Formats: sequence, C-alpha cells, structure tokens
Amino acid sequence: MLEETRLHRIRLLLSSLNRVSTDHIIQHLGVSRETVRRDVLKLEAQGVLRRVHGGIVATDVEPEPPLSVRNTVREQEKRAIAQLAAQQVKAGQTLFIDAGSTTTLLAAELLVLPGMTIITNSLNVALTLTGAETDEHAPHEVILLGGHMGAAAQATSGALTVTEIQRYRADIALLSPVGIASQSGASSFSHHEAAIAGAMSRNARQRIMLADHSKIGVTSRVIYAAPTDIDLLITDSGSSSHADLPALQAVCAHVLLA
Repeated sequence: MLEETRLHRIRLLLSSLNRVSTDHIIQHLGVSRETVRRDVLKLEAQGVLRRVHGGIVATDVEPEPPLSVRNTVREQEKRAIAQLAAQQVKAGQTLFIDAGSTTTLLAAELLVLPGMTIITNSLNVALTLTGAETDEHAPHEVILLGGHMGAAAQATSGALTVTEIQRYRADIALLSPVGIASQSGASSFSHHEAAIAGAMSRNARQRIMLADHSKIGVTSRVIYAAPTDIDLLITDSGSSSHADLPALQAVCAHVLLA
C-alpha cells in the first residue's frame, strides 16, 4: 500500500473515531507496527494528530462561527471566488450547492445567468436564487432539500437530506469546505455538513471547491473528499504564498486564483 493511501486512511479513521489505537490502525491497514509509527510521526508533524498512550487522537479544531458571522469576514476575497466560480457553469446544467458564506455569494452571481437546476440545502442560497426573478433571464429551477433545519448554518441536514441528494445526478457540485489540504483533501468541522458535502460530491460529475486563503492547508474534523477527487479548487490570491498551495496544485486537477 502506498504511503499516500495509508496516510489518507489514517485521517479517515480519525475523522470518524477521533481517537484510534495503534493496534486498530495496524489491523485496518494490514501493515507493520514500524510502518504505522512512521506514518503517525509524519501526520503529527503536519499537525493532523497527536500521539497518546497506545494510539493517536485528532488535533483539536475550533468549530466554525455561525453563518451570520462568516458572511462579514473576508467578503472581498469570497466575492472574487464566487465570481470566478460562476464562470465555470453553463446554461441548462444541474448544480449542487452546499451551505456557506462563499456559496451564498455565488448564488447572487448566478442570478444573471440563464436558467439552471440548482439543488441546495442552504436556505440563503435558495432565497437568493428565487428572490430576484427578471424577464431578461429565465428563472432557475431551485430545489431546496428537506431535512433538519439548523439555525447556525441556516441549512438543512441529516439522513433525510442525504437520501434526497442521492436521488439526483448533478453536472457540478460547488462546495465550500472548512479546510482543504494537499494531504487530506476537503473537510468540515460538522459531521452533518460533511455528510451533505460528501453526498453532493459523490453524485456530481465534477467537484469544485471554493475556499479562501484562510482554509488552505487546514484539515478540519471530518474529511469528505480526497485531494485527487477535486476537479477544481478556486481560491483567492492571498493563497499564492501559502506553503501548501504548490502541493494542492500537484494533486488537484486544476487550481485557479481569483
């Protein structure tokens, strides 16, 4: 098994269990204790985990602030990302869009484009897309996914939401991760949000990640897309000096700076 594959599988274990014994990793990967030791040391150096007696635990990650707070932070960078993302879609396409401050700005950019089918769990995205219909452009067909309504993210989530996503096939999934790193891929702090983004990712032909420079090189609690599964990463010019950007450019199919 390649080292990259082993490291990714250890991260996945941490994402779901938060604490993993060394024996569990050995059994899960089918490799020697020495190999696991080397892999753990490498991941610890990257800040992904820390060693404890008999195993490893995930590095503590702060939860995201509420959407109302995120909407006011780095708005210029997020708007530039949203504008560039809007240039990647075409009339008649079916899009998945998850909940986030950047994807809310993307919804506003999509208003001036011809009609598309947009499937989202975000109340803000749905309201933005249906609140300004004009005669000049055909209105989009907007499908708001059902599920448990969360106040902080202003979005639906849960098993019902994931089941609904699985009924559809989209041309593009446009997702806003909490973190994106060359070693781990796209991740979220919330298990519920990661389940939504992961389902959208699996049921779309193309996956586009929208992440401002503060998210580059960050691995949050729950990984939902491997770096090699990301077709396009759109970030802002502030990421150009980030140490992880060259590695992301190597593993992701395409990277664009807004």
